[in-house]
Amino acid sequence: MASVRARARTRLPDLELAPDAHAPPVWMRILGLTAVVLAGAWLGLLVVGNVRAQVGPMDTTMTLRPSLHGGTKINVSPLGALSLDTHTAPVRLDVNVDQLDPVRSQALVDHPERLSGLQDEVAQDVERGTLDVAVRSCVAVVCGATALGLAVYRRPRRALTAGGLALALLAASGVSAYATWNPESVLEPRFSGLLSSAPALVGNARSIVTEFDVYQKELARLVTNVTKLYDATSTLPAYAPDPTTLRVLHVSDIHLNPASWKIIASLVAEYKVDVIVDSGDTMDHGTAAENAFLDPVADLGVPYVWVRGNHDSKTTQRYLSRMKNVHVLDDGRAETIAGMRFAGIGDPQFTPDRSAAPGGDAAEEQAGDRLATALREQRAAGTPVDVAVAHEPAAARMTDGEVPLVLAGHLHHEQNEVLAHGTRLRVEGSTGGSGLRAVEGKYPDPIEASVLYIDRDTRRLQAWDEIRLGGLGETTAEVSRHLTTDTFDQRLRGGQPDGTPSSRKGPSAPGSTPRTPTPSGP
Repeated sequence: MASVRARARTRLPDLELAPDAHAPPVWMRILGLTAVVLAGAWLGLLVVGNVRAQVGPMDTTMTLRPSLHGGTKINVSPLGALSLDTHTAPVRLDVNVDQLDPVRSQALVDHPERLSGLQDEVAQDVERGTLDVAVRSCVAVVCGATALGLAVYRRPRRALTAGGLALALLAASGVSAYATWNPESVLEPRFSGLLSSAPALVGNARSIVTEFDVYQKELARLVTNVTKLYDATSTLPAYAPDPTTLRVLHVSDIHLNPASWKIIASLVAEYKVDVIVDSGDTMDHGTAAENAFLDPVADLGVPYVWVRGNHDSKTTQRYLSRMKNVHVLDDGRAETIAGMRFAGIGDPQFTPDRSAAPGGDAAEEQAGDRLATALREQRAAGTPVDVAVAHEPAAARMTDGEVPLVLAGHLHHEQNEVLAHGTRLRVEGSTGGSGLRAVEGKYPDPIEASVLYIDRDTRRLQAWDEIRLGGLGETTAEVSRHLTTDTFDQRLRGGQPDGTPSSRKGPSAPGSTPRTPTPSGP
């Protein structure tokens, strides 16, 4: 018993864990602090980051919002929104037009002489409002991150660290926005909602390109007309076409969507379109039973230029060729339509026919070679082509250096590219929203079309409007304007834009050496 009591009195030493044994790894602490900083800064902006500012005759609310792409968004409720690519930074400037001051608006209407100083006044108002937003945002992100840090860590030092990091993040975003600031972003706005018709309000492509002073005055006039826009959107001024500008509506890949014809007819009327170019896949299976779908083409009221796509059959082509206003282009044949010279080639493949082996890109490039050869022959004959049309971009690329502009489709999304030898390739999205394929993905494919503004004298592309409508079951609309500087003529004369000579000898795909066109059968 004595020995048992002795062992009981002899206790083992207590084990103590190291102070940091239960502490999370360093990367987890950094990740947690980053989350607290971002969440706190965002909450701070939401709660106290708004600034009410007067911009001309409008009362607005300005605020910064987290964003992946930056830019500026002007919300004009209930008409829609105007987006500008003003800067690249992880913050976006949101400007909400709350209301118009009727007294200030009426003063502008009654005293037009005040319009001369309106531009400077608006610029000063925006500058003052932006400065207030910057100061308020600094306070907001510091307070938000500090408060959230104190709630999470319960340590004043950690909370102050979170606030300091939030301020540093906002400062870095401000530096990035200042370094990437693009004041010319107003030339390429994106409109959504009912404001999709706004390009018609701010002048046509030629005046934007050559008369920027007039464009600025049009913007000032637009500010004074906002009252009317609020009262009745039906009073929007009609689009006034420039007599020296041709408008070409580019559509593609309709794929038997009957809604496309109403959309096309509406665009023809709204934009005063001179000619429509359809780069193929109007049908889905190319059967004779589908031909009646094409009948609305006869009622569009303007010339309809068409090339065969890989879903269009020769039966489809023959049916369209019998319509009076339709110009079917194939085998490089060229026609003068609405004052412009067009040439095109049909897709060499008809994919619904499973009995024929697919030709792939080799067949498309061979067709493109045939089109390029025809373009060279036209130029040698003194009748150069202004616009070439092919369905597949692989075929269209083979015309590089032979024509200023080539149009294509097939990809079901828009794409714009200046090829190696100066030709601009414009790939149109699906004007039919991919037809029945619209329901294959998680979200419906949009309906896309473009209005191209062509100088009537030089027959060169000046600008284009990309029109994007929400797909099946959606009711969104967006129009974005893009300007272009044509370099094709410089390259055609044997020089690059930088003045170096060109070694161009024949059509070639990007990244490949020039090659001799290979003839092929019909």
